[in-house]
Amino acid sequence: MAALPAQTLVAPDHWSAVECIADLHLQAHEPATLAAWQRYLASSRASAIFILGDLFEAWVGDDALLEPGSFEADCAATLLAASRQRPIFFMIGNRDFLAGADFLRASGMQGLADPTLFIWGTQRWLLSHGDALCLDDVEYQQFRAMSRNPAWQQQLLAQPLAARRTLARQIRSASEQRKLSDAPYADADPILTVQWLEHTQAQVLIHGHTHRPADHLLPAGRTRVVLSDWHCDGPQPRAEVLRITPDGAWQRIPWVYYF
Repeated sequence: MAALPAQTLVAPDHWSAVECIADLHLQAHEPATLAAWQRYLASSRASAIFILGDLFEAWVGDDALLEPGSFEADCAATLLAASRQRPIFFMIGNRDFLAGADFLRASGMQGLADPTLFIWGTQRWLLSHGDALCLDDVEYQQFRAMSRNPAWQQQLLAQPLAARRTLARQIRSASEQRKLSDAPYADADPILTVQWLEHTQAQVLIHGHTHRPADHLLPAGRTRVVLSDWHCDGPQPRAEVLRITPDGAWQRIPWVYYF
Protein backbone atom coordinates (compact mmCIF):
# COMPACT_ATOMS: atom_id res chain seq x y z
CA MET A 1 0.00 0.00 0.00
CA ALA A 2 1.31 3.43 -0.96
CA ALA A 3 2.10 5.94 1.78
CA LEU A 4 -1.13 7.56 2.98
CA PRO A 5 -2.33 10.18 3.03
CA ALA A 6 -0.65 11.88 0.08
CA GLN A 7 -1.84 15.23 1.46
CA THR A 8 -3.58 16.62 4.54
CA LEU A 9 -5.90 19.62 4.40
CA VAL A 10 -7.25 21.28 7.54
CA ALA A 11 -10.43 23.33 7.16
CA PRO A 12 -10.48 26.89 8.49
CA ASP A 13 -12.77 27.49 11.46
CA HIS A 14 -15.10 29.77 9.50
CA TRP A 15 -16.13 27.17 6.89
CA SER A 16 -19.78 26.18 7.30
CA ALA A 17 -20.36 23.75 4.41
CA VAL A 18 -18.25 22.09 1.73
CA GLU A 19 -19.50 20.54 -1.51
CA CYS A 20 -18.00 17.66 -3.48
CA ILE A 21 -18.56 16.81 -7.14
CA ALA A 22 -16.85 14.44 -9.55
CA ASP A 23 -17.11 12.78 -12.94
CA LEU A 24 -18.69 15.62 -14.88
CA HIS A 25 -16.84 14.55 -18.04
CA LEU A 26 -17.26 17.99 -19.55
CA GLN A 27 -17.08 18.11 -23.34
CA ALA A 28 -18.12 20.61 -25.96
CA HIS A 29 -20.82 18.45 -27.53
CA GLU A 30 -22.71 17.97 -24.24
CA PRO A 31 -23.94 21.54 -23.67
CA ALA A 32 -26.60 20.72 -21.08
CA THR A 33 -24.06 19.21 -18.68
CA LEU A 34 -21.76 22.17 -19.26
CA ALA A 35 -24.58 24.63 -18.56
CA ALA A 36 -25.61 22.78 -15.37
CA TRP A 37 -22.02 22.92 -14.12
CA GLN A 38 -21.78 26.63 -14.91
CA ARG A 39 -25.04 27.33 -13.07
CA TYR A 40 -23.85 25.29 -10.12
CA LEU A 41 -20.59 27.22 -9.79
CA ALA A 42 -22.44 30.52 -10.04
CA SER A 43 -25.09 29.63 -7.46
CA SER A 44 -23.22 27.52 -4.88
CA ARG A 45 -23.06 29.00 -1.39
CA ALA A 46 -20.52 26.49 -0.11
CA SER A 47 -17.46 27.66 1.79
CA ALA A 48 -15.34 25.55 -0.57
CA ILE A 49 -15.81 23.12 -3.46
CA PHE A 50 -13.88 19.90 -4.03
CA ILE A 51 -13.79 18.55 -7.59
CA LEU A 52 -12.61 14.95 -7.22
CA GLY A 53 -11.48 14.04 -10.70
CA ASP A 54 -12.76 13.58 -14.24
CA LEU A 55 -13.96 17.15 -14.53
CA PHE A 56 -13.29 16.72 -18.25
CA GLU A 57 -14.00 13.86 -20.59
CA ALA A 58 -10.43 14.29 -21.76
CA TRP A 59 -7.73 16.87 -20.99
CA VAL A 60 -5.19 16.89 -23.80
CA GLY A 61 -2.64 19.20 -22.19
CA ASP A 62 -2.44 22.65 -20.67
CA ASP A 63 -1.32 24.13 -24.01
CA ALA A 64 -4.96 23.77 -25.15
CA LEU A 65 -5.60 26.84 -22.99
CA LEU A 66 -3.56 28.91 -25.44
CA GLU A 67 -6.03 28.40 -28.27
CA PRO A 68 -8.30 31.50 -28.29
CA GLY A 69 -11.91 30.52 -27.73
CA SER A 70 -11.08 26.87 -27.03
CA PHE A 71 -13.39 24.79 -24.88
CA GLU A 72 -10.59 24.37 -22.34
CA ALA A 73 -9.95 28.13 -22.14
CA ASP A 74 -13.66 28.86 -21.68
CA CYS A 75 -13.91 26.31 -18.86
CA ALA A 76 -10.83 27.74 -17.16
CA ALA A 77 -12.41 31.22 -17.31
CA THR A 78 -15.59 29.85 -15.70
CA LEU A 79 -13.52 28.28 -12.92
CA LEU A 80 -11.47 31.43 -12.39
CA ALA A 81 -14.61 33.50 -11.86
CA ALA A 82 -15.98 30.92 -9.41
CA SER A 83 -12.67 30.59 -7.52
CA ARG A 84 -12.77 34.31 -6.77
CA GLN A 85 -15.90 33.66 -4.71
CA ARG A 86 -14.62 30.66 -2.71
CA PRO A 87 -11.71 28.18 -2.74
CA ILE A 88 -12.04 25.44 -5.33
CA PHE A 89 -9.85 22.35 -5.00
CA PHE A 90 -9.14 20.03 -7.90
CA MET A 91 -7.97 16.40 -7.90
CA ILE A 92 -7.06 14.77 -11.20
CA GLY A 93 -8.90 11.65 -12.33
CA ASN A 94 -8.33 9.04 -14.99
CA ARG A 95 -9.58 11.35 -17.78
CA ASP A 96 -7.78 14.59 -16.86
CA PHE A 97 -4.46 13.24 -15.58
CA LEU A 98 -2.58 15.61 -17.92
CA ALA A 99 -3.97 18.69 -16.15
CA GLY A 100 -1.00 20.56 -14.77
CA ALA A 101 0.21 23.72 -13.09
CA ASP A 102 -0.76 26.01 -15.98
CA PHE A 103 -4.34 24.81 -15.79
CA LEU A 104 -4.47 25.39 -12.03
CA ARG A 105 -3.11 28.91 -12.47
CA ALA A 106 -5.54 29.74 -15.28
CA SER A 107 -8.52 28.42 -13.32
CA GLY A 108 -7.55 29.76 -9.90
CA MET A 109 -7.98 26.31 -8.34
CA GLN A 110 -5.78 24.60 -5.79
CA GLY A 111 -4.47 21.12 -6.55
CA LEU A 112 -5.30 18.15 -4.33
CA ALA A 113 -3.23 14.98 -4.11
CA ASP A 114 -4.97 11.62 -4.32
CA PRO A 115 -5.85 10.70 -1.62
CA THR A 116 -6.21 13.74 0.63
CA LEU A 117 -7.09 13.59 4.31
CA PHE A 118 -9.51 16.42 5.03
CA ILE A 119 -9.66 17.37 8.71
CA TRP A 120 -12.59 19.51 9.79
CA GLY A 121 -12.83 19.97 13.52
CA THR A 122 -13.06 16.49 15.01
CA GLN A 123 -14.06 14.92 11.67
CA ARG A 124 -11.62 13.17 9.36
CA TRP A 125 -12.70 12.64 5.75
CA LEU A 126 -10.62 10.83 3.15
CA LEU A 127 -11.02 12.22 -0.37
CA SER A 128 -10.06 10.32 -3.53
CA HIS A 129 -11.01 10.05 -7.18
CA GLY A 130 -11.38 6.33 -6.49
CA ASP A 131 -9.69 4.74 -9.48
CA ALA A 132 -6.68 3.58 -7.45
CA LEU A 133 -9.03 1.46 -5.34
CA CYS A 134 -10.45 -0.52 -8.28
CA LEU A 135 -7.89 -3.31 -8.17
CA ASP A 136 -9.95 -5.81 -10.17
CA ASP A 137 -9.51 -3.65 -13.26
CA VAL A 138 -6.00 -4.96 -13.85
CA GLU A 139 -5.64 -3.52 -17.34
CA TYR A 140 -6.57 -0.05 -16.13
CA GLN A 141 -4.23 -0.25 -13.13
CA GLN A 142 -1.38 -0.98 -15.52
CA PHE A 143 -2.36 2.02 -17.61
CA ARG A 144 -2.71 4.18 -14.50
CA ALA A 145 0.82 3.38 -13.38
CA MET A 146 2.15 4.22 -16.84
CA SER A 147 0.12 7.38 -17.32
CA ARG A 148 1.24 8.86 -13.99
CA ASN A 149 4.90 8.51 -15.05
CA PRO A 150 6.29 12.01 -15.78
CA ALA A 151 8.50 10.71 -18.60
CA TRP A 152 5.53 9.04 -20.32
CA GLN A 153 3.48 12.22 -19.95
CA GLN A 154 6.24 14.31 -21.50
CA GLN A 155 6.39 11.98 -24.50
CA LEU A 156 2.65 12.32 -24.97
CA LEU A 157 2.68 16.09 -24.53
CA ALA A 158 5.48 16.37 -27.11
CA GLN A 159 2.99 15.29 -29.77
CA PRO A 160 1.16 18.07 -31.64
CA LEU A 161 -2.00 19.30 -29.99
CA ALA A 162 -4.07 18.21 -32.99
CA ALA A 163 -2.76 14.66 -32.65
CA ARG A 164 -3.65 14.62 -28.97
CA ARG A 165 -7.16 15.82 -29.74
CA THR A 166 -7.54 12.98 -32.23
CA LEU A 167 -6.36 10.52 -29.59
CA ALA A 168 -8.90 11.95 -27.12
CA ARG A 169 -11.71 11.40 -29.65
CA GLN A 170 -10.61 7.80 -30.10
CA ILE A 171 -10.61 7.26 -26.34
CA ARG A 172 -14.11 8.76 -26.08
CA SER A 173 -15.33 6.48 -28.85
CA ALA A 174 -13.88 3.41 -27.15
CA SER A 175 -15.47 4.47 -23.86
CA GLU A 176 -18.88 4.84 -25.50
CA GLN A 177 -18.57 1.40 -27.10
CA ARG A 178 -17.81 -0.12 -23.71
CA LYS A 179 -20.88 1.54 -22.20
CA LEU A 180 -23.06 0.11 -24.96
CA SER A 181 -21.65 -3.38 -24.37
CA ASP A 182 -22.81 -3.36 -20.72
CA ALA A 183 -19.42 -4.70 -19.71
CA PRO A 184 -19.10 -4.68 -15.89
CA TYR A 185 -16.89 -2.06 -14.25
CA ALA A 186 -14.69 -2.79 -11.27
CA ASP A 187 -15.69 -1.38 -7.90
CA ALA A 188 -13.52 -0.24 -5.00
CA ASP A 189 -11.66 -3.11 -3.39
CA PRO A 190 -13.19 -3.58 0.09
CA ILE A 191 -9.98 -4.65 1.80
CA LEU A 192 -7.91 -1.77 0.42
CA THR A 193 -10.73 0.66 1.21
CA VAL A 194 -10.72 -0.35 4.88
CA GLN A 195 -6.92 -0.22 4.98
CA TRP A 196 -6.95 3.35 3.68
CA LEU A 197 -9.49 4.43 6.29
CA GLU A 198 -7.75 2.65 9.14
CA HIS A 199 -4.36 4.07 8.17
CA THR A 200 -5.67 7.64 8.09
CA GLN A 201 -8.10 7.17 11.00
CA ALA A 202 -10.81 8.66 8.80
CA GLN A 203 -14.49 8.02 9.40
CA VAL A 204 -15.68 8.50 5.81
CA LEU A 205 -14.17 7.92 2.39
CA ILE A 206 -15.62 10.10 -0.40
CA HIS A 207 -14.81 9.18 -3.98
CA GLY A 208 -16.11 9.11 -7.53
CA HIS A 209 -14.96 7.20 -10.61
CA THR A 210 -17.31 4.21 -10.43
CA HIS A 211 -20.51 6.11 -11.37
CA ARG A 212 -22.37 4.13 -8.70
CA PRO A 213 -23.62 6.72 -6.20
CA ALA A 214 -24.38 5.07 -2.88
CA ASP A 215 -23.46 5.03 0.81
CA HIS A 216 -21.70 1.82 1.87
CA LEU A 217 -21.47 0.91 5.54
CA LEU A 218 -18.07 -0.50 6.51
CA PRO A 219 -16.65 -2.14 9.65
CA ALA A 220 -16.04 -0.06 12.78
CA GLY A 221 -18.76 2.42 11.89
CA ARG A 222 -17.01 3.78 8.83
CA THR A 223 -18.68 4.68 5.52
CA ARG A 224 -17.75 4.80 1.85
CA VAL A 225 -19.66 7.55 0.03
CA VAL A 226 -19.67 7.33 -3.77
CA LEU A 227 -20.35 10.49 -5.74
CA SER A 228 -22.70 10.70 -8.70
CA ASP A 229 -21.47 11.33 -12.21
CA TRP A 230 -23.07 14.16 -14.23
CA HIS A 231 -24.89 13.64 -17.52
CA CYS A 232 -27.64 16.14 -18.34
CA ASP A 233 -27.80 15.68 -22.12
CA GLY A 234 -29.71 12.40 -22.17
CA PRO A 235 -33.38 11.57 -21.60
CA GLN A 236 -32.72 10.89 -17.90
CA PRO A 237 -30.43 13.71 -16.72
CA ARG A 238 -28.42 13.09 -13.60
CA ALA A 239 -26.17 15.32 -11.51
CA GLU A 240 -25.68 15.47 -7.80
CA VAL A 241 -23.82 17.60 -5.29
CA LEU A 242 -22.62 16.13 -1.99
CA ARG A 243 -22.72 18.71 0.80
CA ILE A 244 -20.86 17.99 4.02
CA THR A 245 -20.85 19.92 7.28
CA PRO A 246 -18.43 20.10 10.22
CA ASP A 247 -20.65 17.92 12.42
CA GLY A 248 -19.89 14.94 10.16
CA ALA A 249 -23.19 14.94 8.26
CA TRP A 250 -23.59 14.77 4.50
CA GLN A 251 -26.47 15.40 2.14
CA ARG A 252 -26.98 14.44 -1.50
CA ILE A 253 -28.56 17.28 -3.46
CA PRO A 254 -30.01 16.28 -6.87
CA TRP A 255 -29.40 18.83 -9.59
CA VAL A 256 -33.14 19.27 -10.22
CA TYR A 257 -33.48 20.75 -6.72
CA TYR A 258 -30.15 22.52 -6.58
CA PHE A 259 -30.57 24.52 -9.74
